[in-house]
Amino acid sequence: MSTNELTLTPSQSPGLVKSPLSISPSRPLGAVRRPVNTTGWREWLFTVDHKKIGIMYGCVAFTFFIVGGVEALFIRLQLALPDGRILSADKYNQMFTMHATTMIFLFAMPMAAAFANYFLPLQIGARDVAFPRLNALSFWLFVSGGLILNASWFLGGAADGGWFMYAPNSGPVFSPSNGVDFWVLGLQIAGIASLIGSINLIVTVLNMRAPGMTLMKMPVFTWMILVVQFLLVFSLPVITVALVLLMFQRSYGATFFDVSQGADPLLWQHLFWIFGHPEVYVLILPGFGIISEVLPTFSRKPLFGYPFVVFSGASIGLVGFGVWAHHMFASGLGPVSVAVFSMATMAIAIPTGVKIFNWLLTMWGGKIWYTASMKFAIGLVILFTIGGLSGVTHAVAPSDTQQTDTYYIVAHFHYVLFGGMVFGLFSGFYYWWPKVFGKMLNEKLGSWNFWFMVIGMNLTFGPMHILGLQGQPRRMYIWTEARAGEGFFNFGFWNLVSSIGSFVLAVGILFFIINVIKTTRNPERAPLDPWDARTLEWLTTSPPKVHNFDRIPVVHHLDEFFHRKYVEDETTHAMTQIATGEDLMRAEEAAADTGIHMPGPSYWPLLLAIGVAVLGMGIIYGTPIMVVGALVVLFSSFGWVLEPSVPEPIDFDSPSHDGHTKEIAPVG
Repeated sequence: MSTNELTLTPSQSPGLVKSPLSISPSRPLGAVRRPVNTTGWREWLFTVDHKKIGIMYGCVAFTFFIVGGVEALFIRLQLALPDGRILSADKYNQMFTMHATTMIFLFAMPMAAAFANYFLPLQIGARDVAFPRLNALSFWLFVSGGLILNASWFLGGAADGGWFMYAPNSGPVFSPSNGVDFWVLGLQIAGIASLIGSINLIVTVLNMRAPGMTLMKMPVFTWMILVVQFLLVFSLPVITVALVLLMFQRSYGATFFDVSQGADPLLWQHLFWIFGHPEVYVLILPGFGIISEVLPTFSRKPLFGYPFVVFSGASIGLVGFGVWAHHMFASGLGPVSVAVFSMATMAIAIPTGVKIFNWLLTMWGGKIWYTASMKFAIGLVILFTIGGLSGVTHAVAPSDTQQTDTYYIVAHFHYVLFGGMVFGLFSGFYYWWPKVFGKMLNEKLGSWNFWFMVIGMNLTFGPMHILGLQGQPRRMYIWTEARAGEGFFNFGFWNLVSSIGSFVLAVGILFFIINVIKTTRNPERAPLDPWDARTLEWLTTSPPKVHNFDRIPVVHHLDEFFHRKYVEDETTHAMTQIATGEDLMRAEEAAADTGIHMPGPSYWPLLLAIGVAVLGMGIIYGTPIMVVGALVVLFSSFGWVLEPSVPEPIDFDSPSHDGHTKEIAPVG
């Protein structure tokens, strides 16, 4: 074969081409059909492209991550030494309430949405999500909710009742400022955003998979995102009901949680935790999905027990709805209820353990490549296991009753959420950065990023186990030298270690920010398939084209992209490479579809989200503002419905396009 020509036949790579192709590698890949690089602000404000929306989700969510991290540093500064004077009692209550709310609702959930929006259509071989404009609306509603939540800092004080906002503390008697009203309103709007997004992604997965991609050929990341969307669809309405009841009690004099009127404040706890415990898996499962793509890639072998990983993820989602009351063992539920929820809490450890063993067996015997992404993935397995083991102790009711509202709980859920979610997200950053931006994050800085984060996390949250078992309450804003104790179990020593660890952790995050800035300034482009990856999102240029794929791929295998590059030797059963990722992408360009329809930008989702935010603010500040918001919502809705939906197809053979694709008339 000539060194300047590569011939690929269907027998060599199933589903690659319909007939033998002769492809010259001399032409730069993507030079003919690479999309126009649009950077104008209107292209981002009005875009309905799932990739741009994913990037915007990620940027805004990471900004809130920094905000939540700064709030955490203030908390640790307050508790580093006895008789802390950094924050007053009221400001401390606001700080830990907003820290938890920001990290859960404004960072973790939307950052998972960022990954889902960007990669889910690519992984299933689709050109966009099912409802592009709804996707844009979901993003702008999330931004509106986040801004309203944080606006409370400047408009009378933030919410001060904890992220769980237990009644009656969240009522107007004990929280008379508008902070809780902003909290309720912001979460309602952010919840609508999540609900819209979840329905959109469910429809996308169930109806827009590439030909041949059965459910059991979907990547694990797509599976975990699908499970998360069903969790959101069934749990968000419950917290929405609770928020509406609280809103009516605070704004209109209702008595849903007023004990003096015969109400039961435990109603709020049930409603909140029926949402709150599935929410834990909403946060964790995306990280599980990410490392289920990373571990096989950098272990150089398929994921061990793919069906078990998939069904264990679905089982976690199902059983997660039946364990909420273990958050309420100290509330006097009664022995029968406690026994039932204790058993359910033990049961959910089984599918979680299945995943851990599958990940370990994937690495076992593999040729491991210790990239930054792989280090974060391994870190997740270890740290989440520690958090899971401490969580199993909560299935023992007497133990849980003693640990409730102590720092032992804080240690547990940070090992689960930070170790199991944030480390998964950072693994995804390093793995998919070259796909999204076409550049490689610096591996040396990535290692510094990892080690500072893993050391800082263990220094911060490890001592909290000791503090909690010694009885330090989780919402104590100050401690005195007299209460510090002596020896190894000294409050003062471990609080200081924990506070130092939080700043070590912050330095780790700073290394990531430096890495991003350095990479952005670096002109060097990443290889098209830098990791020798396995899934379909790599079967396109980096960054992907506006239309994602030049032709919709036909799927024959799990890990379709890998099986197009490698075939199994019938004698030795060894995998032999027959093509590179670049070869495959050249073949796709050579056989590109014509007449591709893509939706164009629309400003109605942004305007509608603004209207919803103004309408909500009217609940706090008066009917006239509410009327203005309602009019904007009505006007935007009509504009959306009446927007033209007849697109112009992309014709690659037309000289008027000059070989470039571009966004055109909107489609539904």
